[in-house]
Amino acid sequence: MEVDVISLFEPECGPREIELVTAVLQSSQWGDGPMLASFERAFAGWVGRKHAVAVGSGTLGTWIALRAYGIGPGDEVICTAHTWHQVAQAITLAGATPVFADINYWTGSLSPEKAALKITPRTRAMLAGNTNGHPAAWTALRALADAHGLKLIEDSTEALGSRYQGQVVGTFGDVSVFDFSAPSALCTGEGGMLVTDDDTLVHELRYLRQRRLADRSSVSVGSRVPLQAGMSDITAALGLAQLAGLDDRLAARQQVIAWYHDNMQSFEGVKPPYIGEGVDEVNWMLYVVHLGKRFSGSARSQMIDDLLSCGIETAAYSHPLHQQFYYMQAEGAIGRQRGVLIDTDRIGDRALALPLHTELDEQQVQYIIKTLKDTATNVGAGAAIY
Repeated sequence: MEVDVISLFEPECGPREIELVTAVLQSSQWGDGPMLASFERAFAGWVGRKHAVAVGSGTLGTWIALRAYGIGPGDEVICTAHTWHQVAQAITLAGATPVFADINYWTGSLSPEKAALKITPRTRAMLAGNTNGHPAAWTALRALADAHGLKLIEDSTEALGSRYQGQVVGTFGDVSVFDFSAPSALCTGEGGMLVTDDDTLVHELRYLRQRRLADRSSVSVGSRVPLQAGMSDITAALGLAQLAGLDDRLAARQQVIAWYHDNMQSFEGVKPPYIGEGVDEVNWMLYVVHLGKRFSGSARSQMIDDLLSCGIETAAYSHPLHQQFYYMQAEGAIGRQRGVLIDTDRIGDRALALPLHTELDEQQVQYIIKTLKDTATNVGAGAAIY
């Protein structure tokens, strides 16, 4: 007998999405068309940046940004190994060297103090993320980047609408990157967006994104090799429709988060998401809890299996890049050495992602937390709080 499963994420689709996608399908421009330009303008306005460049994914967008800055072989980019979309892999694709610095354990974001220890004469940029929607320490990161003449690339692939010291995420980097694959609150299946205020940079980003029909007569075509990493008009139509309802969707998700918080209050051994100093608002991508120190990676795996058998889809939030095969083989790799990225290793073993979407009701959230408590008791009874 099949069990109805509460899914980790469910995208919303309503009349607006169907209407705009249908309009594109009935037109002759399925590729680079008017919906794409409209989505870029609307998203730039929503974030509060001058320019937006739609791309095929957050990883491709980051790769394009690195190329636009001339970052490649021989260069180093400081980043974290703790990531969901693995955007840091764009550093490897660009031919540069990712230098993994440790995170702040509670926020999950790049620690400015630990990043400072990794700066060398070869360092060209820092890639810092708003992990699971929680803003990074942007004041300190900006000061560090400016002091060393580094480009600051903001990874907002997991963040939409969170606010830090009065500013919305996506406004802190020299260039910032978003991703619209699941489980983003703005979901187009695949796709992403680069945003910047740099009038010169945006032209290079657009050039490197793809060869467009308008480039056929350009004398500069062929001076650099672009990717074919653009976004179709069909995807842009879906994104434009999703953006139109995003504020209401984020508000509805905040109600689900409030139900989670209420039910987590008496939960010993498992900590709810943390909100750091200077943070005005967090729109979590998923509801990620921190398991107590008696729980191991294998215990978390058992909990994921147990929860699924009870009809609840959960996931290990992060599989740190430095523990993945490619990076374990790389020159100077940290690999599975314990004690080098202490907090990354800890959260890599203990972060558990719970469902978060607008289809959840209060009773389902109560069931999720009750089942999680039962599972935690069975797997690691009496797990100590940090």
